[in-house]
Amino acid sequence: MAQQVQGVIARAKGEPVRIETIVVPDPGPGEAVVKVQACGVCHTDLHYREGGINDDFPFLLGHEAAGVVESVGDGVTEVAPGDFVILNWRAVCGQCRACLRGRPQYCFDTHNAEQKMTLTDGTELSPALGIGAFAEKTLVAAGQCTKVDPAASPAAAGLLGCGVMAGLGAAINTGEVGRGDSVAVIGCGGVGNAAVVGARLAGAAKIIAVDIDDKKLRTAESLGATHTVNSRTADPIEAIRELTGGNGADVVIEAVGRPETYEQAFYARDLAGTVVLVGVPTPEMRIDLPLLDVFGRGGALKSSWYGDCLPSRDFPMLIDLYRQGRLDLDAFVTETIALEDVEKAFERMHHGDVLRSVVVF
Repeated sequence: MAQQVQGVIARAKGEPVRIETIVVPDPGPGEAVVKVQACGVCHTDLHYREGGINDDFPFLLGHEAAGVVESVGDGVTEVAPGDFVILNWRAVCGQCRACLRGRPQYCFDTHNAEQKMTLTDGTELSPALGIGAFAEKTLVAAGQCTKVDPAASPAAAGLLGCGVMAGLGAAINTGEVGRGDSVAVIGCGGVGNAAVVGARLAGAAKIIAVDIDDKKLRTAESLGATHTVNSRTADPIEAIRELTGGNGADVVIEAVGRPETYEQAFYARDLAGTVVLVGVPTPEMRIDLPLLDVFGRGGALKSSWYGDCLPSRDFPMLIDLYRQGRLDLDAFVTETIALEDVEKAFERMHHGDVLRSVVVF
């Protein structure tokens, strides 16, 4: 029987979000209903509200979440009612050319629930990234549920569902940071600081955090950065080169998503080094680099999709590290808030006051 719960809805571009009653249907084949315990307030949700993703309003926001499976539909074997899960937005299909080549982290046919959640008047909702977790309960594809250790804090665990995983994975999976490497991270918000943590976990010897905000740089330092550069007062390319013996960093992670910072990343890497773009640009942005420099500097220019993660592989492993005290996910939870405080959290996020506000149910 369908349930009615409270959720955060974006009705129109730029309008403040509101709490409304939503209808969550019983799970159909391959689907699950999850009782949400915590959901982070991510920039992507703000992009949805601002019409930066698409115009399929109204949106049910929220996607960076953890909770408990309440019920499952026919054919679901990977999770069962009572399982503590992190929600992910890349449920792999197992059949596309990437999956069949043994690269499911690049799955080209990820899927969401077939049924739609609605408002009480029948208006269909577009759940953010196919999840819609700023709600007491949500309907997802069962493959979007990754079972992890239930002893983990939901507020911390849920952050692996998007931003923290994106940053960790940009360093560990995409950048393939190795022991003794030098790493520079440009942009030290939630994703960038997660990349700092990922570089530390991978054994980087030198981790250089770059930002225009000293407060963010202090946070990066507390999370493992060995050096910091304020690019408002210093040339980051020259500073990174100076800190790496004149060579540049082995891996430079761009976590801003702007042409000027990408160019900085390109020239701040060592010869044959790697640039990883994890910051998300807007459609109109363009980059102009001399092709001879692209050729002559060698190395690799990579984009990181969701930290190139495979949730079934990475989430349980990272939660184990968290439970062992080797990965401080709690450090990313700046504050816990109620569902009605999401709009205020967007404001604090916009001003750079938090790593993550997390809605706790």
